[in-house]
Amino acid sequence: MILEATGLAKRYGATPVFENVDLSLAAGELVALLGESGAGKSTLLNCLAGLDEPDAGRVRIGGQDLTALDEGGRARLRREKLGFVFQAFHVLPHLNVADNVGLPLLLLKRPDAARVAQMLDAVGLGDLGARMPRQLSGGQLQRVAIARALVHRPLLVLADEPTGNLDPRHAQQVLDLLLAQTREQGSACLLVTHSERAAARADRCLQLGEQGLR
Repeated sequence: MILEATGLAKRYGATPVFENVDLSLAAGELVALLGESGAGKSTLLNCLAGLDEPDAGRVRIGGQDLTALDEGGRARLRREKLGFVFQAFHVLPHLNVADNVGLPLLLLKRPDAARVAQMLDAVGLGDLGARMPRQLSGGQLQRVAIARALVHRPLLVLADEPTGNLDPRHAQQVLDLLLAQTREQGSACLLVTHSERAAARADRCLQLGEQGLR
Protein backbone atom coordinates (compact mmCIF):
# COMPACT_ATOMS: atom_id res chain seq x y z
CA MET A 1 0.00 0.00 0.00
CA ILE A 2 1.18 3.51 -0.77
CA LEU A 3 -0.90 5.16 1.96
CA GLU A 4 -2.03 3.51 5.18
CA ALA A 5 -3.77 5.49 7.91
CA THR A 6 -5.15 3.78 11.00
CA GLY A 7 -7.23 5.17 13.85
CA LEU A 8 -6.72 8.82 12.93
CA ALA A 9 -8.45 11.39 15.10
CA LYS A 10 -8.26 15.17 15.27
CA ARG A 11 -9.82 17.44 17.86
CA TYR A 12 -9.87 21.15 18.49
CA GLY A 13 -10.19 21.39 22.25
CA ALA A 14 -13.00 19.06 23.22
CA THR A 15 -14.59 19.19 19.78
CA PRO A 16 -13.78 16.26 17.48
CA VAL A 17 -13.13 17.07 13.82
CA PHE A 18 -13.02 13.38 12.89
CA GLU A 19 -12.35 10.11 14.69
CA ASN A 20 -11.59 6.48 13.87
CA VAL A 21 -10.36 7.15 10.34
CA ASP A 22 -8.86 4.11 8.62
CA LEU A 23 -7.73 4.62 5.05
CA SER A 24 -5.53 2.84 2.52
CA LEU A 25 -4.62 3.64 -1.08
CA ALA A 26 -2.95 1.18 -3.43
CA ALA A 27 -0.61 1.89 -6.32
CA GLY A 28 -2.47 3.14 -9.38
CA GLU A 29 -5.57 4.12 -7.39
CA LEU A 30 -7.44 7.44 -7.40
CA VAL A 31 -9.90 7.81 -4.53
CA ALA A 32 -12.41 10.65 -4.09
CA LEU A 33 -13.01 11.98 -0.57
CA LEU A 34 -16.47 13.46 -0.10
CA GLY A 35 -18.22 15.13 2.81
CA GLU A 36 -20.13 18.19 3.85
CA SER A 37 -18.38 21.53 4.31
CA GLY A 38 -16.76 21.54 7.73
CA ALA A 39 -16.53 17.75 7.92
CA GLY A 40 -12.74 17.96 8.21
CA LYS A 41 -11.64 16.88 4.73
CA SER A 42 -8.88 19.49 4.43
CA THR A 43 -7.77 18.80 8.00
CA LEU A 44 -7.55 15.10 7.19
CA LEU A 45 -5.37 15.85 4.16
CA ASN A 46 -3.10 17.99 6.33
CA CYS A 47 -2.77 15.15 8.84
CA LEU A 48 -1.99 12.66 6.08
CA ALA A 49 0.73 14.98 4.77
CA GLY A 50 2.26 15.67 8.18
CA LEU A 51 1.34 19.36 7.97
CA ASP A 52 -0.87 18.90 11.03
CA GLU A 53 -0.48 16.36 13.83
CA PRO A 54 -3.37 14.00 14.53
CA ASP A 55 -4.39 13.50 18.14
CA ALA A 56 -4.43 9.74 17.61
CA GLY A 57 -3.51 7.22 14.95
CA ARG A 58 -0.68 6.49 12.53
CA VAL A 59 0.10 7.38 8.92
CA ARG A 60 2.44 5.36 6.72
CA ILE A 61 3.50 6.51 3.25
CA GLY A 62 5.43 4.10 1.09
CA GLY A 63 6.00 1.96 4.17
CA GLN A 64 7.48 4.85 6.16
CA ASP A 65 5.80 5.90 9.41
CA LEU A 66 5.17 9.61 8.93
CA THR A 67 3.79 10.11 12.44
CA ALA A 68 7.02 8.80 13.99
CA LEU A 69 9.18 11.42 12.26
CA ASP A 70 10.26 14.78 13.62
CA GLU A 71 9.44 17.98 11.73
CA GLY A 72 12.57 17.75 9.56
CA GLY A 73 11.86 14.13 8.70
CA ARG A 74 8.28 14.93 7.73
CA ALA A 75 9.49 17.77 5.52
CA ARG A 76 11.94 15.45 3.75
CA LEU A 77 9.25 12.82 3.19
CA ARG A 78 6.89 15.44 1.75
CA ARG A 79 9.60 16.79 -0.53
CA GLU A 80 10.49 13.34 -1.87
CA LYS A 81 7.19 11.44 -1.95
CA LEU A 82 4.25 13.86 -1.82
CA GLY A 83 2.50 16.21 -4.16
CA PHE A 84 -0.02 18.49 -2.44
CA VAL A 85 -2.58 20.62 -4.27
CA PHE A 86 -3.70 23.31 -1.84
CA GLN A 87 -7.17 24.80 -2.11
CA ALA A 88 -5.59 28.25 -1.68
CA PHE A 89 -2.90 27.52 -4.34
CA HIS A 90 0.12 28.75 -2.26
CA VAL A 91 1.87 29.88 -5.43
CA LEU A 92 4.93 31.98 -4.57
CA PRO A 93 4.31 35.55 -5.78
CA HIS A 94 7.98 36.41 -6.41
CA LEU A 95 8.59 33.47 -8.78
CA ASN A 96 7.30 33.23 -12.32
CA VAL A 97 5.03 30.39 -13.39
CA ALA A 98 7.81 28.10 -14.65
CA ASP A 99 9.89 28.60 -11.49
CA ASN A 100 6.87 27.90 -9.28
CA VAL A 101 6.21 24.64 -11.13
CA GLY A 102 9.88 23.66 -11.04
CA LEU A 103 10.35 24.35 -7.32
CA PRO A 104 9.91 20.71 -6.16
CA LEU A 105 12.61 19.61 -8.62
CA LEU A 106 14.91 22.40 -7.44
CA LEU A 107 14.45 21.36 -3.80
CA LEU A 108 15.34 17.79 -4.79
CA LYS A 109 18.45 19.11 -6.59
CA ARG A 110 17.34 17.77 -9.94
CA PRO A 111 16.16 20.75 -11.99
CA ASP A 112 14.59 19.72 -15.29
CA ALA A 113 13.37 22.47 -17.61
CA ALA A 114 11.98 19.93 -20.08
CA ARG A 115 9.82 18.31 -17.39
CA VAL A 116 8.55 21.73 -16.27
CA ALA A 117 7.63 22.58 -19.87
CA GLN A 118 5.89 19.21 -20.22
CA MET A 119 3.77 19.85 -17.13
CA LEU A 120 2.88 23.39 -18.21
CA ASP A 121 1.70 22.01 -21.54
CA ALA A 122 -0.26 19.29 -19.75
CA VAL A 123 -2.31 21.87 -17.81
CA GLY A 124 -2.73 24.22 -20.77
CA LEU A 125 -0.23 26.87 -19.63
CA GLY A 126 2.58 26.13 -22.05
CA ASP A 127 2.90 29.73 -23.22
CA LEU A 128 2.66 31.36 -19.77
CA GLY A 129 5.86 30.16 -18.10
CA ALA A 130 7.38 33.64 -17.93
CA ARG A 131 4.34 35.29 -16.36
CA MET A 132 4.16 36.26 -12.69
CA PRO A 133 1.33 34.92 -10.51
CA ARG A 134 -0.30 38.36 -10.25
CA GLN A 135 -0.88 38.21 -14.01
CA LEU A 136 -2.94 35.01 -13.81
CA SER A 137 -6.59 34.26 -13.13
CA GLY A 138 -7.72 32.05 -10.26
CA GLY A 139 -8.23 29.13 -12.61
CA GLN A 140 -4.74 29.55 -14.06
CA LEU A 141 -3.22 29.69 -10.57
CA GLN A 142 -5.07 26.47 -9.77
CA ARG A 143 -3.44 24.80 -12.76
CA VAL A 144 0.00 26.09 -11.74
CA ALA A 145 -0.51 24.47 -8.33
CA ILE A 146 -1.51 21.18 -9.95
CA ALA A 147 1.49 21.16 -12.29
CA ARG A 148 3.79 21.90 -9.34
CA ALA A 149 2.31 19.03 -7.32
CA LEU A 150 2.91 16.52 -10.12
CA VAL A 151 6.19 17.70 -11.64
CA HIS A 152 8.47 15.50 -9.49
CA ARG A 153 6.35 12.37 -10.05
CA PRO A 154 5.37 11.92 -6.38
CA LEU A 155 4.38 8.59 -4.90
CA LEU A 156 1.26 10.12 -3.35
CA VAL A 157 -0.83 13.08 -4.49
CA LEU A 158 -3.18 14.80 -2.03
CA ALA A 159 -5.45 17.19 -3.91
CA ASP A 160 -7.82 19.58 -2.11
CA GLU A 161 -10.61 20.62 -4.52
CA PRO A 162 -8.23 20.74 -7.53
CA THR A 163 -11.04 21.50 -9.99
CA GLY A 164 -12.97 23.94 -7.79
CA ASN A 165 -11.79 27.04 -9.70
CA LEU A 166 -11.81 25.51 -13.17
CA ASP A 167 -14.26 25.61 -16.04
CA PRO A 168 -15.57 22.23 -17.26
CA ARG A 169 -12.98 21.90 -20.06
CA HIS A 170 -9.98 22.54 -17.84
CA ALA A 171 -11.49 20.46 -15.01
CA GLN A 172 -11.68 17.53 -17.41
CA GLN A 173 -8.08 18.17 -18.50
CA VAL A 174 -6.85 18.16 -14.90
CA LEU A 175 -8.75 14.97 -14.01
CA ASP A 176 -7.30 13.27 -17.09
CA LEU A 177 -3.83 14.32 -15.97
CA LEU A 178 -4.29 13.12 -12.39
CA LEU A 179 -5.60 9.77 -13.58
CA ALA A 180 -2.87 9.35 -16.19
CA GLN A 181 -0.06 10.10 -13.77
CA THR A 182 -1.58 7.83 -11.12
CA ARG A 183 -1.83 4.93 -13.55
CA GLU A 184 1.45 5.46 -15.41
CA GLN A 185 3.63 6.17 -12.36
CA GLY A 186 1.99 3.58 -10.12
CA SER A 187 1.32 6.33 -7.61
CA ALA A 188 -1.86 7.03 -5.64
CA CYS A 189 -4.13 10.06 -5.45
CA LEU A 190 -6.62 11.17 -2.79
CA LEU A 191 -8.94 13.78 -4.25
CA VAL A 192 -11.13 15.99 -2.04
CA THR A 193 -14.05 17.20 -4.13
CA HIS A 194 -17.63 18.40 -4.11
CA SER A 195 -17.92 17.74 -7.83
CA GLU A 196 -20.04 14.76 -8.83
CA ARG A 197 -18.29 14.73 -12.20
CA ALA A 198 -14.88 14.47 -10.54
CA ALA A 199 -16.06 11.81 -8.09
CA ALA A 200 -17.41 9.74 -10.98
CA ARG A 201 -13.87 9.45 -12.38
CA ALA A 202 -12.49 7.94 -9.17
CA ASP A 203 -11.88 4.25 -8.59
CA ARG A 204 -13.91 4.53 -5.38
CA CYS A 205 -15.48 7.21 -3.22
CA LEU A 206 -15.27 7.67 0.54
CA GLN A 207 -17.51 9.82 2.74
CA LEU A 208 -16.04 11.60 5.77
CA GLY A 209 -18.36 12.24 8.70
CA GLU A 210 -18.25 12.45 12.48
CA GLN A 211 -17.90 8.69 12.81
CA GLY A 212 -14.99 8.43 10.38
CA LEU A 213 -14.93 7.18 6.80
CA ARG A 214 -17.49 5.04 5.04
